Amino acid sequence: MSGLEFRSVERISSINKEEFTSSYFNTNKPLVINDIARSWPAFEKWTPEFFKKQHGDKKVKVYDESFVTAGDNYMSNAQLIPLRDYINQVMTKSQDLRMFLYNIKSEIPELANDITFPSLVDGISKSFIFMFFGCKGSVTQMHFDIDMSHVFHSVLYGKKTVYLFPFEQGKKLHRYPFTCRSYVDVEQPDFKRYPGLKDAQGYKVEIEAGDTLYIPAGYWHHFIYDEAGYAVSLRCANQTLLGKLHGFYNLIIMSSIDRLMNKIAPKNWFKWKKRLALRA
Repeated sequence: MSGLEFRSVERISSINKEEFTSSYFNTNKPLVINDIARSWPAFEKWTPEFFKKQHGDKKVKVYDESFVTAGDNYMSNAQLIPLRDYINQVMTKSQDLRMFLYNIKSEIPELANDITFPSLVDGISKSFIFMFFGCKGSVTQMHFDIDMSHVFHSVLYGKKTVYLFPFEQGKKLHRYPFTCRSYVDVEQPDFKRYPGLKDAQGYKVEIEAGDTLYIPAGYWHHFIYDEAGYAVSLRCANQTLLGKLHGFYNLIIMSSIDRLMNKIAPKNWFKWKKRLALRA
């Protein structure tokens, strides 16, 4: 076997709440929906020039590979720069600076009115409207969202390739303990180093401006920016007791232990996690 085989993600132009709940939400099945983001005012309005002209002086946190590497920048931003400068860099250069979890609701609250919240499920948070930016070639390494939320990821500019795996396949993906991360390369898998990967079963999908990808709670996801661009993620809290408890544990206990050990002995802690992940 030279590579992984992936299932395709279903695409649909429109869907009602009842069908979405029974066929996708309750079954933890990913879906691409074409008619959500295309109806937003943000879809036409939020161009790179708009952000540069109207909000270019806003200082934003940007991240590089050190975010997931043992050391002082682990799980923290690398730079603080004006939004105008950042957009210029990601749109014109292949500099791998990413901007993620940028909460429009708190940072530029007037823009929240440009988003229409989908009515497919109850409980979508109106307090967290997260934006994600990346240059062409940027990769967001395999991970699952630490709070175990459901996510509606809508591309507003550019194209991406996304790989998805159910949460239960973390062992096959050689998850690093005390993290929500995996360091496997699903495009060029190394089955000798990561033997569990041979049995992993996932999805592959390409999404572009106007597409909304529903990512079920706990799903592992790996993003590749085929073009420079940005997207908005809306979140719906996990509605099961087990999911809520799992998210609480991840946020309060697991993450705290990981950060503490990284401060005490960053390189040894990372080596220990790597050693256990490779045994999976």
